[in-house]
Amino acid sequence: MTGFDAIDALLADAGPHTPLPPPAERRALREGLGLSRAQVARALGVSPSTVAGWETGRDPAGDTREKYVYFLDRARTRLTGHPDPASDPDPHRAAPAALTGAAAVEDAAVEDAPMRDSRENPAASAPEAASAAVPAVPGDDDVELLPAPQPCVLCAAATWYRMAGFPQHLSPDACAGAASTPAVGPSAFPVSAPREASTPPRTPAPTAAPSPTPVAGTGRPVAARRDSASTTGSGSAAHLITAAVDKALADHHGDIDAAAAALVKRAIPDAMTLLDTVRKGGRYDVIAHPWIPDILRKPTAHGADQVWEARPKWTRPHLPTGRHHVTALDINGAYLSALKTHLPIGQLEHSTGPHHDRRRSGVHLITPPRWEHDDVLPNPLGNREEPGPVWVTEPTLRLLLRLSGPRHGLCEPPVIHESFTSGATENLLEKFRVLLKDARDRAIAAGDDLTLDYVKAMYSKFVSTMGESNYNRQLYRPDWMHIIRSQAFANLWTKAYKAHEQGLTLVRVMGTDELHLTGDWRTVYTEGRALTEVKIKDTYTLDGTPD
Repeated sequence: MTGFDAIDALLADAGPHTPLPPPAERRALREGLGLSRAQVARALGVSPSTVAGWETGRDPAGDTREKYVYFLDRARTRLTGHPDPASDPDPHRAAPAALTGAAAVEDAAVEDAPMRDSRENPAASAPEAASAAVPAVPGDDDVELLPAPQPCVLCAAATWYRMAGFPQHLSPDACAGAASTPAVGPSAFPVSAPREASTPPRTPAPTAAPSPTPVAGTGRPVAARRDSASTTGSGSAAHLITAAVDKALADHHGDIDAAAAALVKRAIPDAMTLLDTVRKGGRYDVIAHPWIPDILRKPTAHGADQVWEARPKWTRPHLPTGRHHVTALDINGAYLSALKTHLPIGQLEHSTGPHHDRRRSGVHLITPPRWEHDDVLPNPLGNREEPGPVWVTEPTLRLLLRLSGPRHGLCEPPVIHESFTSGATENLLEKFRVLLKDARDRAIAAGDDLTLDYVKAMYSKFVSTMGESNYNRQLYRPDWMHIIRSQAFANLWTKAYKAHEQGLTLVRVMGTDELHLTGDWRTVYTEGRALTEVKIKDTYTLDGTPD
């Protein structure tokens, strides 16, 4: 029967198709019912990115097309009271059995449609509240409607929504802080099947962690996919940066300040588009919204999770007697360089014991070793004062293990108690990093500060918003955020140690990019603006005191 089944499938795809509304209308119908792409995808048995593709120009085929047409028609009926005659030549016909999945979509629409009367929305029955003033509940599982507006934890303006346990707006544009500036206009970047921008799942971890490989049709967002037939590469991605800058200048009639402000606003979504573009054809599938252990979750909106990033804040306690000329060096593109680090590909899995597997990456609970060189070198663990075990990231652990080895012998090995790790690679973001590095280099060579600021905004905001942030809901990887930051701190420590080994005197080591020292630093570093070079940030003098 295999041959006959194939013929049936061929005939099902042939002949006249039920017309589909334009892509913009498809999205408007879904959003009008407050449904997320993930909900529609689950009902139709496809992935959220497939629904996103339908909403940006691609068309489904076969049975799936009919189900999608059925959903759109019923969605239109719910919103307007009138079906689209073009979508069904016989409006009295019954829904065929083949549309069972579409019926599930309608069930989701009934469950998640906007509340329209006092029976569905008690808040709307208050005499002083106009029913139109109460917004709909979005399709995100983690979002709920408040009985009355409360101050947003991000901007302090009133909001109807509670997300992740806190009152807050659901998008940056809704925050009162964004109200003083115009909404972000269309970008020169194409909109091509973006990942599902839904709130990260908050479900408890299963006892046995699932495989990190995404399963088609589960609705699990995926950050990158294999596409061996794709010819899109870093060349076309580089053109996107140039096109975005040219468009911003044209839109603002050559006003560089206005164009810069518009590009900075677009930095996060544009960076995600670039990442998708350069990841096509990549070797690894990445889970964008995996289950995250509690140690990586913030207990409060303004609190911190349990992971220690080892940020340095060190000042040499004593300088030799005499007057010292200090040069403060600025490390170029610290976060951009730190994108080359061992990142976990899939969902983090728990393990116990002292073993460290260099093929994996994540976060580790360790008892750090004693550091007995604070008079001349900063502690690679940063300025942590609280004793006892601490959760650290992969770069910090690897740095401590390296310094405890026979080549350096600066400390004892850290004691590993437990870990959350996944299979890892150092090249996960390498094409993305090289693309931004090359764009940065070209901008510097051309004296193009507008592109330079745009590129810097892309990589810095990319790193800072991939955790719990309303400004980037396409990627929820707080483990990546901590690891990349820690890599920047570990890189700075390594540069400081190189200066110390070459006989220079370290004075201060701060943050991601500040290195203060005395001596002829040009024998160790090259001055310039490339990622491998340093700039002079300041010079000053200090008087040393006797020990």
